[in-house]
Amino acid sequence: MSLDLPREAAGPALAPGRDASATLAGIGLTVLGVFLFSGCNALAKWLVASYPVGETLFVRSLTALLLVAPFITRADLATLRPDRQFRWRPGLHLLRVFCSAIEVGCFYWALVYIPLADVSTIYLAGPIYVTAMSALFLGEQVGWRRWTAVLAGFAGVLVALRPTGNALSPQAVVAVLGSLLYAISLVATRRLRGTPNPVLVASQFAALLLLSAASAAFGWVLPTPGDAVLLALVGAVAMLAYLCVNRGLQLTPASVVAPFQYSSIIWAVALGYVVFGDIPGINIVIGAAIIVGAGLVILFREEKRRRT
Repeated sequence: MSLDLPREAAGPALAPGRDASATLAGIGLTVLGVFLFSGCNALAKWLVASYPVGETLFVRSLTALLLVAPFITRADLATLRPDRQFRWRPGLHLLRVFCSAIEVGCFYWALVYIPLADVSTIYLAGPIYVTAMSALFLGEQVGWRRWTAVLAGFAGVLVALRPTGNALSPQAVVAVLGSLLYAISLVATRRLRGTPNPVLVASQFAALLLLSAASAAFGWVLPTPGDAVLLALVGAVAMLAYLCVNRGLQLTPASVVAPFQYSSIIWAVALGYVVFGDIPGINIVIGAAIIVGAGLVILFREEKRRRT
């Protein structure tokens, strides 16, 4: 799932001590948020073994939507008016929520069949795809070094997938499709960064709620009271993770905290092994290393360009 990354808040310069404390707090919140997302995904993988994907997504979306709705103000809704400084762009909003809803469905469906670490590794390439799409659709300048990193990241995905007749599965293809849709939703979010975060998040979960309701109606399994709590917990943990990641980005520049988001692969491997007994293959380890390395190169080049 995606969120609009908040721009760094303007304000008086912090004293060196406070600045260092804010940086550490931002990094800590980012790591905590990534861990919560990983835990949420692990819990979802455990639940989709007993309940349909549509039902799991429906309860998750409903819970998250109920949690985020109270934070939407009239001023937030006013930004959707066409006569405001930031145009509504309904087509772009529809594209964003459509891609976001479908990619979450792809992620959860892939979790039913392949290990958590495998799906997480494939999705790690999403931000790398954003770099290529930014050059093609946003008109941003991307130098040869970053294009090389993009190609290296795609090669890492191929290594992780092992695209041979015996290894490449339909489930892995669905995960790749989901990562591409995730990248499209990020690019759309980048164009809509004038829209308040609560509105973006609420519209995203509302679209997923409608999509999951259509499928959940045909395969609803009555959950036990304990599992009903766990289904709702998936949505609550996801919202808490969003709060942590967003607050971390408000306290610390994105170029500082972004590399720590790659810690998701560590949590995915650890939780996959502890909870499900999954041991990642050597191709997953090598592919993840290539993807993370390519992503870090892009981040460092972006930071250097920003400073220049």
